Parts: sequence; structure tokens; C-alpha cells
Amino acid sequence: MHDDMTAKYCVVTGASSGIGKEIALGLARKGASVIMVCRDADRGREALEEIRQKSGNKSLELFLADLSSQHQIRRLAASVKLKFEELHVLVNNAGVVMDKRVMTEDGIEMTFAVNYLAYFMLTNLLINSLKASAPSRVVNISSMAHRSARLDFADLQGEKRYKRDTAYAQSKLADIIFTYELGRRLEGTGVTVNSVCPGGVASRLWENSNPLINYLFRTFTKGPEEGARLPVYLASSPEVEGLSGKYFQTREHLKFQHVKTPGAMCKTSPVTYDAETARKLWEVSEKLTGFHFPVK
Repeated sequence: MHDDMTAKYCVVTGASSGIGKEIALGLARKGASVIMVCRDADRGREALEEIRQKSGNKSLELFLADLSSQHQIRRLAASVKLKFEELHVLVNNAGVVMDKRVMTEDGIEMTFAVNYLAYFMLTNLLINSLKASAPSRVVNISSMAHRSARLDFADLQGEKRYKRDTAYAQSKLADIIFTYELGRRLEGTGVTVNSVCPGGVASRLWENSNPLINYLFRTFTKGPEEGARLPVYLASSPEVEGLSGKYFQTREHLKFQHVKTPGAMCKTSPVTYDAETARKLWEVSEKLTGFHFPVK
């Protein structure tokens, strides 16, 4: 895979705004055929037209799906596989932050469902397409917030005690554990999977929080175009060809100031490297999604 993404097919979730839209734009500018997954049809169409105008790339497709719904995730995967014979990049970006505990139609807490289980489901449902198109890449958007979290298997969905920041951090921790485990399972297939923290970014992610937090986050964080640079790099750069099961953070952090690329590979919290925790999370994920993913 080269930095020139011509003839490469890329799925980007949460592509109607924020980092997702900028990732889609970045890949479109490199010549990729971009499959934009959005929840809202009007916003999705507006984003697609904006990306088309800015990039000059007409190879853009809009797929509608609410990733809190397992039925819609299955339908999305089936539609993508039906329309496209190849898939070279999957960027799992869509996410939510919920002030209050809200349940999905499947009876799962919203933050855990969208920020983690959707990654797990969509990736595994598309894995055969990614394998058939290898070399291919999966990029999971995570967060350094994972460092403050632990996986409480007795209360993964905040039923006993729900706190917004705890739920968000736990979902991002689960994303990293999933990334590492999937990386192990995909060894030798030509499919790589990495996670990335894009840093604090002003986006719609915090729109469900109280107005003050939303205002502060939008005011004192960087723009989504800057936040998208590292995910686009991981999805397209030949410099990371073959690198899998890793975590990257942006170079805005002091110890990365010398790095010439948009970010650097770094360590995550100790629990992310625990094989037993990864095995248990995978089993729980299969149970919550209702079927077995035969990734070996």
C-alpha cells in the first residue's frame, strides 16, 4: 500500500462531521474510493458533497447506519460486501459521549454499544473482505482516556453505577484491548489493525453533554482537520506497512515533539496486554452481539 490510495476502497464510520469527515476527506484527497458511513442522511449528503468539492474525488459513497443498532450494523456490512468486491481500509471512528445512561434497542448501554461493540461487530463482519484485499488495514479511534479506566466485567454497562467519563474511558480501553487481540488473531493474513488517540478535538462527540462542557471542549481543543492527520497516516502511509497491534498518540505530547510524523507509537496501560482479559472481553462481546466471529 502506498500513500497514493488510488484504487483503494476505504470505509470510514461517523463520517458526517468532526474527525470522521476529515479522515474521509484526507483519504479522498489521496485518491481513495471512500465509503462514508453516517447516521443522518441530510448531514451525510452535505458532508459527501463538501468532500467531493474539496478533493475533486467523485468516488464517494454514502451508507446510512445507526451504529447503536446491531441490526443496522449487520445490514451495513452486508450492503458494503454486496456492492464492493474489495476493501482495503476500515476506520472505526463513530462514537458518543452520554451524560446519562441510555439503552440501545438491543438492551445495551449506549456508550459501550457505539464506542466499542460497533467496532467489534463491523470489523469482524467485514474481515473476510479485508483478508481478500490484503494488504489491508483497520484503524480504531481510541483515546488516552483509557489510562484512567479498568474493565469491570461485573458492571461493563454501568448498571450498578453510571458515570459519563468512566463509561467513555472504559469503552476506549476496550477498543485497545480488542485491537491487540485482533492483531494477534490476524497474524499472517496481511490485515493489520492499530488504534490511535487523535488528541482532544473539537467535534460533535460531546454534543450530548451539558452545554458548558460542550462549549469548553469546542473552545479549547484543536480542530478536527488536525485530529485526522494521524488516523489518515495510519490508514495510508507506507511507513507503517505491516505494523499491527500497536497504539499511536499525536506528537502534541511533549515527549513526541521530535517526531516528524503526525504521531508516535507508545505503550498503553498494563491491562491492555493481559491475554486473559482480552479473551474474556472477546467472549463477552460475542455473547452481547449474539453470534460467534470465527477469526483465527
